[in-house]
Amino acid sequence: MLIARTLDELRQYLSLYKQPAFVPTMGALHAGHQSLIKKAREVSENVIVSVYVNPLQFENQEDLNSYPSSPEIDEELAAAAGATILWRPNQSELYPNGITKISAGGVGAIYEGNRAGHFDGVLTVVHALFSNIKPTWAIFGEKDLQQLFLIRKMASEFFPAIKVLSGETFRESSGLALSSRNSRLSAENKNCATVVFRSLQAAQSQPAIAEMKREMLATLKSEPSFTLDYAEIIDDTTFDLAVEESRNKRAIIAGWINGIRLIDNMAMQNIRSASKVAAI
Repeated sequence: MLIARTLDELRQYLSLYKQPAFVPTMGALHAGHQSLIKKAREVSENVIVSVYVNPLQFENQEDLNSYPSSPEIDEELAAAAGATILWRPNQSELYPNGITKISAGGVGAIYEGNRAGHFDGVLTVVHALFSNIKPTWAIFGEKDLQQLFLIRKMASEFFPAIKVLSGETFRESSGLALSSRNSRLSAENKNCATVVFRSLQAAQSQPAIAEMKREMLATLKSEPSFTLDYAEIIDDTTFDLAVEESRNKRAIIAGWINGIRLIDNMAMQNIRSASKVAAI
């Protein structure tokens, strides 16, 4: 695997690697990121992984400062999963003419968008990354469902040639969705955090939206250490609240355990394998 530490190095490498697939990350890689890299290898022999902690998507400096970092492990895991290039851009390379923010619109202001400017920041950095890499494919995880929805919308407007693919949520054996922030959870916190997965399963077992939401909320309330942000049943093709006629109902949950944010989601009907479970 080649390491591109500057934009010039990246451009040099890109001249040798055609039709790349791209997996953007903020580092602190784990098995979930590796699953996205492996999915990228299914469509291209050339896989670019970026590592950039994007300050534009953080609501407060403390959260940004505490975001985990493991550069040596990142390189090992990316290479083991099949990445061909790892790029660590800096802000001046991404925005040589200054930052022009991309608006996430109405959907970008709800749920995860309640954090002021969060999705504007996400779309702005992804736009900059796409502009430099010009990948044929880009792969994002379904765990960050709203992000995936908005990136697909942005790509269709600005980068119609890029095919945005999704990778299934990768889970620990307990059902907890893998996240870089999980490294900040104690063993006890991790056990408590499984309430999110159990709540999604409880909702999935119900036939109608009212029952789905009732069971989801009741399960969440059974864990006193969990602080709820939101729990809804949406139509994942629009991010509107689902109605009984919706064919793409999905439960979405977000909240905190000991100040550490957790988000997850699950389709509510005709589940294929909605997630990959790791024996970890």
